[in-house]
Amino acid sequence: MNLAVNPPVLPMLAKRVDEVPVKGKWIYEPKWDGFRVLVFRDGDEILIQSRDVKPLNRYFPEMIDTLRKQLPSKCVLDGELVIAREGRLDFDALQLRIHPAASRVKLLATETPASFVFFDLLCTGDRDLRSEPFRKRRAVLESLFRSARPPIHITPATEKREVALDWFKRFEGAGLDGIMAKPLDLTYQPDKRVMLKIKHERDCDCVVAGFRWYRKAAGKEVGSLLLGLYDNAKLLQHVGVCASFTGEIRRELLDFLTPYRRNALRNHPWKNWESSEDIADSGEHRMPGGKSRWSQGKDLSWEPLRPELVVEVAYEHMQSGRFRHMAHFRRWRTDRRPTSCTFAQLEVIPPEELKAIFAHGR
Repeated sequence: MNLAVNPPVLPMLAKRVDEVPVKGKWIYEPKWDGFRVLVFRDGDEILIQSRDVKPLNRYFPEMIDTLRKQLPSKCVLDGELVIAREGRLDFDALQLRIHPAASRVKLLATETPASFVFFDLLCTGDRDLRSEPFRKRRAVLESLFRSARPPIHITPATEKREVALDWFKRFEGAGLDGIMAKPLDLTYQPDKRVMLKIKHERDCDCVVAGFRWYRKAAGKEVGSLLLGLYDNAKLLQHVGVCASFTGEIRRELLDFLTPYRRNALRNHPWKNWESSEDIADSGEHRMPGGKSRWSQGKDLSWEPLRPELVVEVAYEHMQSGRFRHMAHFRRWRTDRRPTSCTFAQLEVIPPEELKAIFAHGR
């Protein structure tokens, strides 16, 4: 490629803050839950680059002709690949698109077609826009894609904080992650956390049914706690992990958990997960340790604990019955019975239709 900005380019990043900023001049956008991508076009040549600079073209073949038809002949765009189904974003369906079999990729491209949501412009023609303030890049982006058609979309943006706060509340049910805040005069700074992200956070009481060793100190330090919730059939479903402990806490956890390791597997609800790769993620009973292409050879072995401990964790949101991201330890709940830790305690956010954003489909 011979562009004003050539690949590979690392995307600009964001640091997390607790609330939508009040002081300063900002442009606010919804935070999309998809694959972050940079799209490069030089004539007929198209590159869809992932956040870690890997090419994604082969996994999203349905997008190539669309990009050739709608993008300027020379440009670099920053955005998100998403799949929207039944009124909300479907990250699970998006993950399934990364498949080694070409026949499967072709089938999924038809069954679960993706969309692009663009929110920044690095260059157009021979003009490198990275040193321009974001408000100017945004204006050029809007001008270029004023007539964009699905599956190409431009993310909504506003300078009004009250609108951003409204989006933060309303769009969560549609699978959006939160709100982005970008200074009006922000230049494009690859691989630097110079934007702000405000994400949803709530708490949940979970059963601790096992743990994994800290990878650098196996047998000496606890790396993560395996969390479970009881469903309506009174089965303990694996819903995720909490981690990010300091070295001191990892060692203290091992001492604290030792009594609960005794005879833990005898009547453990997840004791049969090793009998099959598929049982670890069957639709009826989710357990830890399942092999998949997402594990990428990682050691998913775990140590069982008698499911007698309850922990309060902070999480962002649930997706397909699991925590979408790693949960964070808050405190032990010695006042809670494990059987009281059910899915019923979770806050259910009604979906906000994506029509306000995907105005014309997909």
